[in-house]
Amino acid sequence: MTATAVEPTEKVEVPFNKQPRDWRKMGVIVAFSTIPVALLVIFTYWPFGSMIGYSFYKMKYIGPREFVGLKNYIDVFTRPDTLSSLKLSLYYMVGALLQVALALYLSSMLAFKVRGGSAFKAIYFFPYLINGIAVGFIFKFFYTRGYVFDTVLQWCGFQLDNLPYWLKDQSVNNWSLVGASVWRYLGQNVILFIGAMMSIDSTLYEAAEIDGANRWQQFKHIILPGIKTILVLNVILSITGSLSAFEGPYVITSGANGTATYFVRMDRLAHTSQKVGLASAMAIVLLIIILICALLQQLFFKYVFRDADDGVEKARKKASKIERQRARIAKKNASVFKNGPSNKEKAVA
Repeated sequence: MTATAVEPTEKVEVPFNKQPRDWRKMGVIVAFSTIPVALLVIFTYWPFGSMIGYSFYKMKYIGPREFVGLKNYIDVFTRPDTLSSLKLSLYYMVGALLQVALALYLSSMLAFKVRGGSAFKAIYFFPYLINGIAVGFIFKFFYTRGYVFDTVLQWCGFQLDNLPYWLKDQSVNNWSLVGASVWRYLGQNVILFIGAMMSIDSTLYEAAEIDGANRWQQFKHIILPGIKTILVLNVILSITGSLSAFEGPYVITSGANGTATYFVRMDRLAHTSQKVGLASAMAIVLLIIILICALLQQLFFKYVFRDADDGVEKARKKASKIERQRARIAKKNASVFKNGPSNKEKAVA
């Protein structure tokens, strides 16, 4: 008994892909994307590239230029005024961490049903809506000798002669400015944390209470892992904001008495002293520092939350892996031309 080969009864023709391109749709896409990309290049990347070039020159806004190489970058770390202003960022970093911790504490209470919770949310968020210049003028009078803050402390039993000059005494004036910054940006962190906490499934709290978990254990094992994305975002924004503090010290003290932050010093060098090259180098150094701080924070929180996965992330990664495998199989069996036979059908034929 011999086997006979079965020939296909119908010959399949593979057509060429003659589908015309929709030039009109392509033109609309290009037209709509050209304007924002052009604005981004003209007003962001082009000035940034020019600033990098300026950082290698000794120059003013108008006049001749002298190429000095890396001298401006060396001056950033050797000049006493620029180095001391960079160290002032540590005050604002500490304030930023305290701000995030306080926002976590307040949002942990306001995320649940609390009497008058909506009013407290509005009160905390209101300072963030005030213009930074207005906040500076408010605290300028708040800290002035004999004004609001000193009056409140006298009501509490302190003597005016024993109180320091909050904006002149260099042992406390930077902390006073940090307090003003915390007051303004606290509400933003509180609202972001509350939104993240309210998105956590309430059944997790019920299950934790049945298991006997207290409030701290619920906060540690449910709230923190659930809001880790917003927590990392808030910390990064707070730290980078502390490195670029400007409005408070510029308006309240004008950078006097050792309160000139890095941005205030940069503004003086660029616009008052006309040292454009040095100011440009300071801006580049600040950008590098911010990028390094953001990377270190990412690595730190990745280490802290390494065991904080509730299974959702693992399931998402597994589903993504399966989807990629399906896409590879579909691509392998797909036809070369549109409406043509697939590779699997070719093999059968």
